[in-house]
Amino acid sequence: MSPLPSSSTSVQIQQFYDKGLAHASYAIRCGRQVALIDPGRDPQPYYDFADEHDARIVAVIETHTHADFVSSHLEIAEEAGATIYCSKYSKALYPHDTFDDGDRINLGTMELHAINTPGHSPDSISVLLMDDSAQTRAVFTGDTLFVGDVGRPDLREDAALGSHQREELAAQLYRSTRQRLMSLPPATRVYPAHGPGSLCGKVTSPDLDSTIGKELKTNYALQPMPEQEFVRVLLEDQPFVPKYFPYDVALNKLGAQPFEDSVRAVPRLQSDALLANDVLVVDTRPAASFRASHLPGAINLMDGGKFETWLGSVVGPKESFYLIADSQIALDTVIRKTAKIGYETNIRGALLTPPVLPVTSPELDLEHVRQRPEDFTIVDIRNTTESKQSIFPNALHIPLPELRDRAGEVPINKPILVHCAGGYRSAAGASILQAALPGATVYDLGEAITEFEKQPVH
Repeated sequence: MSPLPSSSTSVQIQQFYDKGLAHASYAIRCGRQVALIDPGRDPQPYYDFADEHDARIVAVIETHTHADFVSSHLEIAEEAGATIYCSKYSKALYPHDTFDDGDRINLGTMELHAINTPGHSPDSISVLLMDDSAQTRAVFTGDTLFVGDVGRPDLREDAALGSHQREELAAQLYRSTRQRLMSLPPATRVYPAHGPGSLCGKVTSPDLDSTIGKELKTNYALQPMPEQEFVRVLLEDQPFVPKYFPYDVALNKLGAQPFEDSVRAVPRLQSDALLANDVLVVDTRPAASFRASHLPGAINLMDGGKFETWLGSVVGPKESFYLIADSQIALDTVIRKTAKIGYETNIRGALLTPPVLPVTSPELDLEHVRQRPEDFTIVDIRNTTESKQSIFPNALHIPLPELRDRAGEVPINKPILVHCAGGYRSAAGASILQAALPGATVYDLGEAITEFEKQPVH
């Protein structure tokens, strides 16, 4: 939770940043009233902020229907008696007031103005913070404008999400940036909904806020170019779309159940419980522990900085799974992370490490790989843009999010060696192939990949 600069002594802007999801949300306080923008799944930090300042949450604003996390807008509205505001184009199914061009919310001596900025999604809005002299002080840009980037326009093509073509949305984004945001005063502070690592953009800066003037100078997407060129540049090399994105859009359109209630409802099992053979096991322990011993068919998604994203990329939104961790604290942590993307209802049971773990992963001879890489079927599970720079020239490229569906493409006539860029994904990928190809020998190159990156095999 970080205080941010504001251009008026009468208003406080507080940023709440979830590094795992690269998600930024905001509390705007004026006097004893608070408005929230794009809150995350856990509402407690926002309640704590309001209590700390003896203030009341009166408004919750959704800049668009989010794909990459579950919002607590409905829970906060019901708990705090606040009003939810969102664009009429969101077609939200929860109680709300529409918030589009010309609409405003009074917040003490300040006003919040809606401006429609479609492009990332058809319902995207930005929120202008205006002071009592009608001067623009800040703009909360949601997923329309990031620091150093703009939102991707290819997340609404699913028929269930309106079948909005990426080219159409990219063109709308061109007009939204040029006609609505770039014309704001250069000193206007820019507060986006995402930072570095978000899959809602592609080259987001490590900075978490900016100004319109700075973005006009440094943001590639705001440089002078015709609309057709903007569309082409924006659409090239976009990252993959995780499986859970469409699911979260639908869930956010409806409004999620209260966070703590949902977490408590997850079934907790004894470590020696009998698990169903047809249900996926997600083992969140460190890779070394998993390789030493694990359950048959388990996949290793380590608890780490991007656990939520990878869980929602590898596991489908309709798929049940067991969740395993090596301590109660670790188990509670991964359950809560799972709930941030709305997958807590998919957990068939959560349990501590079972006493009997019969499967061991084979030990890798690194020198053998250095001397004779051709003895292995090497599977590169990095993303498409990453794999353009080859480490092993004859590697088979299958990105991790596709690996469970495409495991049958991997030949088993030689030992299989899985690598990524740093070791996290290869632990998951090796476990996926080990489960899918029981007759194969599967090795995880792990963190040793960094040695090969320095001196690629030719």
